[in-house]
Amino acid sequence: MSGENQRVDAPRSPYAVPAPPQGRARRLAPPALTLASAALAFAYVGAVDPNEPGHYPVCPLFRLTGILCPGCGGLRSAHAFAHGDLITALGANALAVVGYFVFAGFMILWLVRAWRGGPVPRFVLRRPYWWAIGVLTLVFVVVRNLPLGSALAP
Repeated sequence: MSGENQRVDAPRSPYAVPAPPQGRARRLAPPALTLASAALAFAYVGAVDPNEPGHYPVCPLFRLTGILCPGCGGLRSAHAFAHGDLITALGANALAVVGYFVFAGFMILWLVRAWRGGPVPRFVLRRPYWWAIGVLTLVFVVVRNLPLGSALAP
């Protein structure tokens, strides 16, 4: 038999070193730092009221056009959420509140997997899901800018 049908493996590098197993503290550091950063951001927005003028910039889209973007009311929503007022948070920006809960679910999953030594959670959404998220966001923006959707406006 000639060498045409033989399988040739790629040569191994003499410098390749397998990754050492990580300790629990090292695995927990990225999700814990991410969670701490989000908690600090919420603490800041909870302490510095966005309802008082002069603390935060005005949304440029709203200032130029009068149209509420998907993020308009997000800081007021975060302030109310940080104070435990879910109804006011939903009234300021319902889409942001949904985002807070999605983030919390992701963080819980990440922390549990890091604790157990599992892989980092990866959420790979297929194209139809991205389209659905985009369409729902667009519908949210359109409805909150119409008179009938004034309940969704901050």
